[in-house]
Amino acid sequence: MRHLSVLPARSVLAVLLVLSSSTVLAQTLEPTGPMPYDIVESWAKPFAERGYSWGGNSGIHIENEDRIIIVQRGETELPDPIPPEYTNFPGSMGWNVIQGQGRTWQNLLYVMNSEGEVQEVWNQWDHLWKGTDGPGPHRLRVSPYDPERRIWVVEETGHVIYVFSQDGQHLIRMLGEKNVSGSDETHFGKPQDVTFLPDGHVLVADGLENARVVILNNEGQYVGEFGSRGEAPGQFQSVHGIAMGPDNKVYVVDRDGLNIQVFQQTNPGRGEVPNFEFVDRWTGPNFPLDIIVSDEYAWVTDIRPPKILQFDLEGNHVYTWLLPGEGPTAWLEMHSFAVDAEGNLYGTDNQYARPQKLVPRADADPKHLVQRQYVP
Repeated sequence: MRHLSVLPARSVLAVLLVLSSSTVLAQTLEPTGPMPYDIVESWAKPFAERGYSWGGNSGIHIENEDRIIIVQRGETELPDPIPPEYTNFPGSMGWNVIQGQGRTWQNLLYVMNSEGEVQEVWNQWDHLWKGTDGPGPHRLRVSPYDPERRIWVVEETGHVIYVFSQDGQHLIRMLGEKNVSGSDETHFGKPQDVTFLPDGHVLVADGLENARVVILNNEGQYVGEFGSRGEAPGQFQSVHGIAMGPDNKVYVVDRDGLNIQVFQQTNPGRGEVPNFEFVDRWTGPNFPLDIIVSDEYAWVTDIRPPKILQFDLEGNHVYTWLLPGEGPTAWLEMHSFAVDAEGNLYGTDNQYARPQKLVPRADADPKHLVQRQYVP
């Protein structure tokens, strides 16, 4: 088991304390270096009606360059009159929308192209969140093994998971019981994420209340689980993100435990319910949120301060780069991220509220560019 040393970073973003009841000094792993990307200023073209702006953008999936599917936590109603410092996102006014300021449950699901132009708005599903008292949708995923390319939206506040058709026209399934949390076989407790196995099983990061990983079959039925609340190896304080990697390993983001835990599937390809055993725990992240695992590395988003951490698959830290905290390309939280076929990185800001596009710099070390999620 590796325990990585941490060193003080250069700044602390006090506004992030809304996510924690205690003051935590920002830390970072060395070596750190320049950001290997240029951020496209004002990439996302606003589509909200006058008087409204982006909400907390919480999940993203890239189907292709003309189909980038995003979920946001509603839109933000702007003050009247609109302050002169407002540009085109709530963070330009200093607003952190995760607190719910100005939140309206409209235009949650939308599709953009690689130029930042909105192609579709699926506001026919806004009613699913009407009256929600909390942050709402948390992640959006699509299984690389699903020929129908169905869209999974993990709804934290309602304790459910919605499965939509790829065109957004049909709600195929709802997993869990809406607005009812539980830790049994038919309920979730603030679920956070999902990842998919080649044989059709689905792993649910469940989540903030239950601190477990639930195993579903390809019909969405409970068949098992692993993990529990605690601090021992294989236990979690929260399960915020999850991704599969090479060699039938699964990587679990324990946000509040400040670590990444690695589990090995012991029975792949046997047609059985998947069984996972604890392998390792990587320490070092300060408040990890999302993870992408390639066939060589793992990248983790972190918000103390906003940054990207890179590890090899043995858990050794490789590189850290900070996201800008001020100006027109400022970040407060890269909650989810994804990479397109050209190597461009897209991230969703859950607090400053908007998606952004990052393009590899010509002089960047290719080793440090985020690679696409591993698929066997």
